[in-house]
Amino acid sequence: MKRCIRILTGVTALSVASLGVAQAATVYIPEGSAGQAIVVDAGTDTVVGRIGGLPDVHGLGAAVSGRYLVAGSYAETSSDQMPAVDRPAGMPEDEHAAHHDAKARKGASSGNAVSILTIIDADDGKPVRRLEVPGAVHHVAVSPDGRYAVATHPNADGISVVDLSGLTVRTLLRTGAMPNYAEFSADGSRVYVSNAGDGTVSEIDVDRWVVRRDLPAGETPEHIVLAPDGRTLYVANAEAGAVSALAIEQGGVDRTFAVGGELHGLDISDDGDTLYVSGIGEDKVVAIDLPSGSMRTASLGPGPYHLAVIRGTGKLYVSSREEPEVWVVDEATLTPRGTIPVKGEAHQMVVLP
Repeated sequence: MKRCIRILTGVTALSVASLGVAQAATVYIPEGSAGQAIVVDAGTDTVVGRIGGLPDVHGLGAAVSGRYLVAGSYAETSSDQMPAVDRPAGMPEDEHAAHHDAKARKGASSGNAVSILTIIDADDGKPVRRLEVPGAVHHVAVSPDGRYAVATHPNADGISVVDLSGLTVRTLLRTGAMPNYAEFSADGSRVYVSNAGDGTVSEIDVDRWVVRRDLPAGETPEHIVLAPDGRTLYVANAEAGAVSALAIEQGGVDRTFAVGGELHGLDISDDGDTLYVSGIGEDKVVAIDLPSGSMRTASLGPGPYHLAVIRGTGKLYVSSREEPEVWVVDEATLTPRGTIPVKGEAHQMVVLP
């Protein structure tokens, strides 16, 4: 799906399409402490826009078929410090006020610390709603049909479920200790949440919003990615320096890949045959050939952090935890082609065609 994307740069709306640049993909990269996300044309690896007003943004999610980007703040605040948001065009004043009146919000109980989910219109880059949720947001996932978003709360042992059709928080669902990452199945019927504190992945039924199973997933499961066929969930056991292959149907770990050192990001190739892993502890990026189990390793540093495959381009984006940049890495050789400058720290990346 191609969009004519309009992004706010300062006080001016910048039309990406008007730049005359053919976009192979658009990549949204949250910049953490900089309080904004950058918009990158993956065809040229250049920044073409910015979305501001996103305090301590860490998690970011979107769906190809969805209307919205969903940005989660890792900072906690109080209800009366929630930033204001302009009323979207066409929304009645009373409806807008009802959603943004602090007394009417349902995100958290009075006196409790909350964090902010910002719902952003992907067509113009403007925030349309800010929702209170209980505790810092680590990562965000959006269902393939764009109907739901989930945000993980490590300090609350659960996830917030957001109904994007009504722009409301539907529920807080308890999963396990320190939920870290979330991934929807391709058909949207399930969402998987890694619980770093108890070594499990929760499989959640989206129709009923209940936990169906807690699957053993190795030590300290953090980032996760589903194979294209949906049969295997790959789990980065961050502190153990290993990747577990979780067989969904059988409900247990089928294979383990010893990568070594502390791990962070991972993603899978277009054909599903290669798993890419960022090794933050040993300054490396690793490509695991899944049919054979063999590995290719290349030095990359300092602090390779979040990682995303840029579909159809033969390249990866890998952010640095220690330097304000994202490396553009060749999938075949694992060597950098260039860098993209960022402000703050680059966290969970979203790639849209």
